[in-house]
Amino acid sequence: MRERKVKEPIVSISKNESEEKSLMECLHNLPLDKIIKEGDRVVITPNWVKAKLPETATVVGPNTLDTLIQIVKNYNPLEIIIATGSGGDPTDKVMNYVGYDKVIEKHNLKFVDLNYGPYIEIELNHEVPSKTKINKLFDEMDVLISFTQLKVHEEATISAGMKNIALGWPPAEIHGFPKKDLGIHEDLHNFIVAMMEKIPIDLTIISADKTMVGTGPSSGKAVDTPGLIIAGTDPVACDTTGARLLGFLPQAVHYIYESYKRGLGEGKLENVRFKGISLKEAEEIFSIKAYNQKVVLDSKGIKGFHGNQ
Repeated sequence: MRERKVKEPIVSISKNESEEKSLMECLHNLPLDKIIKEGDRVVITPNWVKAKLPETATVVGPNTLDTLIQIVKNYNPLEIIIATGSGGDPTDKVMNYVGYDKVIEKHNLKFVDLNYGPYIEIELNHEVPSKTKINKLFDEMDVLISFTQLKVHEEATISAGMKNIALGWPPAEIHGFPKKDLGIHEDLHNFIVAMMEKIPIDLTIISADKTMVGTGPSSGKAVDTPGLIIAGTDPVACDTTGARLLGFLPQAVHYIYESYKRGLGEGKLENVRFKGISLKEAEEIFSIKAYNQKVVLDSKGIKGFHGNQ
């Protein structure tokens, strides 16, 4: 595994009147010039799990994807590629239903459906599956951006930046729809960790503009928190921050805690450099929208791994 472009754990949280403006503000707080260099091949993997509208919190917003592409273009990459593999519906069905095809056409970008080859094969530190084929784009990209919605998830506890890559890259042509034929879901949390050991995420973007609670990844309730976004250089720190909004400390989400223990990122938020609004403020904003009252884990300062014990 190559190293991430920026190893320091920096997390930016923004809240603006629109998701697009919030994304610009959020990314302005991060060292993008150290992540994206002129001549890089940049891959953006958006969450396109099912053919549902962004208002349902199932998939990312096409307008925000458009804004992200424009921001990345400012750094003069050689190429920007949109690459993902839906697990719920055929990827092209999701793309056309939601309108991502128009964004890709507008910017004249290459699209790669990760559900198909040509492939390379990677070995995994995992029992079943112990290896998987993935698209050869894996060997060709310089920068990987994970762009996803924040969700409660019926198997993974939460779904955020890491799960988006770990489940978006294995090909459904081989693993089946919804990618359950070869054993991914028999030990889902440790599979996510094994994939993270192989695929470094350079920039993680987690939108809480529409957050799914209840039964994710596609059948839950959307919490409308306009313009609330988390982004950062460290996928473990970003996912840990997203989990906090949903009420979870790291050990409550096994793959987050295990990723931290294996040195894949920072799970101790007291060691993270936060920018933008505070974690406490983000928790307040989200919980008021979700529960009509403040439910704030970090009200008296950032908690450690064991909370109130």
